[in-house]
Amino acid sequence: MHTFEDLAVQFSERFSRDHFPAHPKTLYDPNRYFLKLGGKRIRPVASLMGNELFNDLHHDAWHVATAIELFHNFTLIHDDIMDKAPLRRGLETVHQKFGTSTALLAGDVMLVSAYEYLNQVDLKYIHPIIQLFNQTAKEVCEGQQLDMDFEKQQQVFFEDYVSMINLKTSVLLAASLQMGAILGGAGTGNQQLLYEFGRKLGLAFQVQDDYLDAFGDPQKFGKQVGGDIRSNKKTFLLIHAMETAEGASKERLEQLLEGDEKTKVEEVIAIFKACKVDDWARELKEKYIKEALEHLEDVAVLSARKEPLKQLTSFLIHREQ
Repeated sequence: MHTFEDLAVQFSERFSRDHFPAHPKTLYDPNRYFLKLGGKRIRPVASLMGNELFNDLHHDAWHVATAIELFHNFTLIHDDIMDKAPLRRGLETVHQKFGTSTALLAGDVMLVSAYEYLNQVDLKYIHPIIQLFNQTAKEVCEGQQLDMDFEKQQQVFFEDYVSMINLKTSVLLAASLQMGAILGGAGTGNQQLLYEFGRKLGLAFQVQDDYLDAFGDPQKFGKQVGGDIRSNKKTFLLIHAMETAEGASKERLEQLLEGDEKTKVEEVIAIFKACKVDDWARELKEKYIKEALEHLEDVAVLSARKEPLKQLTSFLIHREQ
């Protein structure tokens, strides 16, 4: 059994190899550039942990983990284009540095490379893994479209936002764990329990992310507080505030969302606090964590094998950045 940190180091060493042909450099160098921007590698390492929950690491686990990370980076390249984002992790995005047309192609070929790794998986496992991978890829695209749709809507309801986050963020973490479980020889019941653990953990992760944007310490959070508020992004916090604010507070919140006052962030956060959105978000996060850990507890393996995943939960949810 390995900790998340141990597996992350091992995976990063393997993933650092070159995944692309030499020519044309104008197509493949943008992807090499993007992958060097780094990342926490949470999803691929989760797939390795899903495998180890049930059995020793299967040699194909590294192929699946690599495919997952390449797919995730493909979505980031395309998300940056859609969001017109100039920076990622403090450096120029691919479309900003190399042009939108090249970024589109680079993202496409990143996805094809992911399937090349999946095609190396043992025939015993390849069908259920590719089936789950394809289902998840479609759901991530659906979630991204819903996210863009919500930008044009004045009001988004809580249940609709949860459904969108579930697709855009949670299912990839959940599927990563389940793909590892498949390689570990888990039965369908245990696979589903682990999937639900990952799905609820993904929702808790998003609540934490939304919370930190408004209430995090910028020194620890690593970026300016209030970015979501400035861009009128629909978040767990804003949706709950819109549903609970009354009278003058609700009117002022609606005015702030339509304008761009210098005091916007401070005023919105003050309304959040008046509505006790901060307390509510912490409670919602804890609810999702509790449900996630209950699913993990129900997985039929020795408790000691679950410890690394419990540590991963703590790492993801109690982070401050």
